[in-house]
Amino acid sequence: MASLLRQLRRLLAREDVRSISRRYLVSNGFDGTLTSIGVIVGAVLSGIPTGLTVIKIGVGAAIGLTTSAVWSVWEIERAETRAEIHRLEQAMLTDLDESRIDAEQRAVRLLHATASGMGPLIGVLVPLVPFLFEGTALSMAMAGVLGVALGVTVLGAFGAYMGSISGQRWYVAAIRMGAAGLVVAALNLLLPG
Repeated sequence: MASLLRQLRRLLAREDVRSISRRYLVSNGFDGTLTSIGVIVGAVLSGIPTGLTVIKIGVGAAIGLTTSAVWSVWEIERAETRAEIHRLEQAMLTDLDESRIDAEQRAVRLLHATASGMGPLIGVLVPLVPFLFEGTALSMAMAGVLGVALGVTVLGAFGAYMGSISGQRWYVAAIRMGAAGLVVAALNLLLPG
């Protein structure tokens, strides 16, 4: 376990590894959050009777998006790193299977896939929290409003984070990202279906 933590620290010290993991986390978190907002508004508008039903639908979406995020990134990074290792093998005229380079590439792939999966998991589940209290402390409509507000907050947090690492005004980036949640909610309210 200690060697795994050391390897993780060493990998996270590399900016190239952190930047790719960040991109996967935020991009897939953005998708998950917008999906959750769409599920919430659609569920409330269609008359879903209980918060538990909305949570079940949302968890289904979370499972699908998280599986997609992990699986696709694993395969994408596997192909990219295999191509990179193949180029190195050709240049070095040696087989790098089971080498330190190969092991490090596998660890990086696992880190990227994990970050990719965490994004939609956070993005879908956080906005669903108010539905845990539907029927006791909240009505369906109030849980929906709070869920959308939480979704917009999650998007704003992603934006603030990306704004702060890029040297932009974090609050402007937060507003830009959060606005996407309001657009999705508004489109769900305005469009039939």
